[in-house]
Amino acid sequence: MIFTRLSLIVMLLALVNGERNENVVQPCAEVKTSSSVVVLGSPVSASCTISEDCPVPIAPAVPIDWQLDGQTLPSSSVGNQGRGMSTVVIPNFNSTMAYLTCTVQTTPPQIVGGLQIRAGYLPSVPQNLHCQTNLTTPSTMLCSWDPGRDSHLPTKYSLHTDIRDKKKNYSYSLPPGRHHYTIPRSDFTWFSNMEIYVKAQNELGETTSLPVSVEPLSAAKFAPPELLNVRALSKRYGCLRLSWRLSLHESWVQDVMDVQVRLTAADSESGRDQSIQSFERRARPSRTIDQCGLLHGTRYVGQMRVRYRQSPWSEWSSSRSGVTLESAPSGGLDSWMKVSGDHTHKQVSVHLFWKPSKQFRANGQNVSYVVSRVKQPGERGQLCATVERYCTFQAPAKASKVYLSAVNAAGRSQAKSIRIYHNKDYTAVTDLTVTPYDDTSLMVKWTSVDRASLLGFVIEWIPLLRANPANLQFQSTNKSHTSFIIPGSIEPYKPYGISVYPRFKDGIGLPQTANAFSRQKAPSKVPKLRIEKTGQFDVHLIWDEISLDERNGIIQGYKVFYREQNGPVNVVLAKPNERRVLLKDLNPMSVYEARLLVSTYGGSRNGSTIHFKTQSFDVVFVVTVVSIIMLLILTCIITFVYYSSHHARFKKHFCPLIPDPANSSIKQWPTESLEDILPAFSNKEPSLVYVSHLSFLDLPTKIQKEEDDCWLNSADETSDLGESICGSPFIPGYCGSNSDSVPYATILFSSPSNSLAPRENHAYLRSESTQPLLETEEAFTPKSYQNITADKTKEEQCFFGSSDSEEIDQVPEPDISWDQFPFLRALAMNDAENE
Repeated sequence: MIFTRLSLIVMLLALVNGERNENVVQPCAEVKTSSSVVVLGSPVSASCTISEDCPVPIAPAVPIDWQLDGQTLPSSSVGNQGRGMSTVVIPNFNSTMAYLTCTVQTTPPQIVGGLQIRAGYLPSVPQNLHCQTNLTTPSTMLCSWDPGRDSHLPTKYSLHTDIRDKKKNYSYSLPPGRHHYTIPRSDFTWFSNMEIYVKAQNELGETTSLPVSVEPLSAAKFAPPELLNVRALSKRYGCLRLSWRLSLHESWVQDVMDVQVRLTAADSESGRDQSIQSFERRARPSRTIDQCGLLHGTRYVGQMRVRYRQSPWSEWSSSRSGVTLESAPSGGLDSWMKVSGDHTHKQVSVHLFWKPSKQFRANGQNVSYVVSRVKQPGERGQLCATVERYCTFQAPAKASKVYLSAVNAAGRSQAKSIRIYHNKDYTAVTDLTVTPYDDTSLMVKWTSVDRASLLGFVIEWIPLLRANPANLQFQSTNKSHTSFIIPGSIEPYKPYGISVYPRFKDGIGLPQTANAFSRQKAPSKVPKLRIEKTGQFDVHLIWDEISLDERNGIIQGYKVFYREQNGPVNVVLAKPNERRVLLKDLNPMSVYEARLLVSTYGGSRNGSTIHFKTQSFDVVFVVTVVSIIMLLILTCIITFVYYSSHHARFKKHFCPLIPDPANSSIKQWPTESLEDILPAFSNKEPSLVYVSHLSFLDLPTKIQKEEDDCWLNSADETSDLGESICGSPFIPGYCGSNSDSVPYATILFSSPSNSLAPRENHAYLRSESTQPLLETEEAFTPKSYQNITADKTKEEQCFFGSSDSEEIDQVPEPDISWDQFPFLRALAMNDAENE
């Protein structure tokens, strides 16, 4: 393959240079074609003839092949015509340049001849030929054109000019690839027409552009003119006069030129966007230009530009301003009034706003406004005079109207009558919504409640960051409208307050209000979290409110993210109107980190991270509780020890010793001795100790009236005789309660106690005392006691109380003295008296 390439390069060099060199191997075949440059895509035919002195041995039957850029052409397009002769036909030549070679099929194959074929297109006709004259020194004329599509062949261009008045022709040759040429000043005349055209030529042919006729001066772009002055014409309202001239290096031109003037109304009080008026005039340089039909008393900023015939316009000149003559304001003013107070007050506060209507003309530079009580205002009837578009004043509650007029140096406009409407508790606007219409507009929608007296609505909006009356704007609509687009004066990311008021025949109804943004984004700043209170298991976090200018949208809520070090993240939500959260279920003595996330409809922003540590257990509280518990335990132990070592004294303090009548003698428990034993609970009132008490109860054979039985009338629990005492021997017929008496025994008679002789033996019942028994008495098992009657002759003895044996053992009657039992002796004495 390398040998084939080298042979081809050597052969092509020989063909191109046409030289013979003994040191170079000459090709031994001649390749011919109809043309070495063809139209791209056209057919190409070629022939190859091998010379007889070719050093390559060629057998008679060896075929000859064709290759195009190393690719073998199909045999169907190749024709072999005997020894050393072959032809080929390429039906469609699609390459811009390729090498065609013929090869002998020997071992190895040998290239015996070849040539280069190039393809392209005829040059395109040059388009958009135009020339522009430069008036600066030195003056020249630059002509340029569009070459059209690429011909894929080297193309030469030439520029030709023909000055018919002077009968001069000029041709300018350009190198390939260049599509413009600068004609020197010596080859053209300022006011002579000249015909200019361009020729394009390559190996396939030549094309010529359409000729253009050019006057060099009309093809010149002038420098911006100088606007010298703009002033008002005397006694002509709405007219301005402009003085101008050409630049210094163009001042030699004195022909009539086209002049275009642009006037922009500045500081206009019309309430509309700045108006721009443009007009054209034909004038000679250094001549004034008058323009009328302008607004009265309005400052205009003027600019101008020039051209000569069909030349391009110059750039705009520098600006100059002038003011038209002033006249009295004309047209009307749109107004909007809000009243604070009602007819019950003597005075009401009136807030009046106004703006120029479409027909209003200020007609002056310094315009002020006057609100008065009368149509022809004077110093006395004037309520306020201001250059602003609002006024606040006090008016009588019965006042019905005021008058508004505009004033400038030339006069006063016709006064407008404005009726004072009072507030009414009428509702005609519901479901107010405000949504962005675009970045600088808002769409306001509401629902109207049908009322017969409804006239229309007033839409009011104000930037909350500049909430002063001077920035309030309004628009009135009729009652058929339930939507309004606030025009493009809304700033994105800034809050606005929007209100819709219903207007009735007799007043202004209740408004609906909303805040809105034309566009929202994340807040510019996030407040820093602060620790309000820290506990062992919870923490209170607070933060400040975000200022209006940093919110950039409506706050949707707050999120507090917190976690223990290397622990899971927890989230606590807070409502838009809340600025505090409580973090609960925390671990004591642990370090946490937290941060605040603030969200609007336009995005969210994270705040900085803070760290805090929960409190440990309260040492003082723990020590106090433990001390109290230890003190209680110690007190119990001391009490127990004291009770164990001083059992008798302790018992006497809390359980007084009460004698047992059955096992004691009155001699053994006199009152004085008991007073010494029992403790005194009060130094002022010594306790009375009852050493004995007897109750005599008569049991009739038949109870006649239940209500006479004091037992039946007593409480269900009658065993406590200390609480209920019946039949006291000291108070006959007594039945009552005496908590101070402590009866110990009750004697029952089967017959009345005052009867002559008892029919049965007396029965003794042991009382259930509420006081503790003597320590010698066994609990729950009282001994059986012997009943000793007054009659000593009877041998029968009756025991009362509990006994372990079913039968009572007969015991010998002891020798008993009545002095030992005074109670029984009193009973015997009672029996004797009865007898």
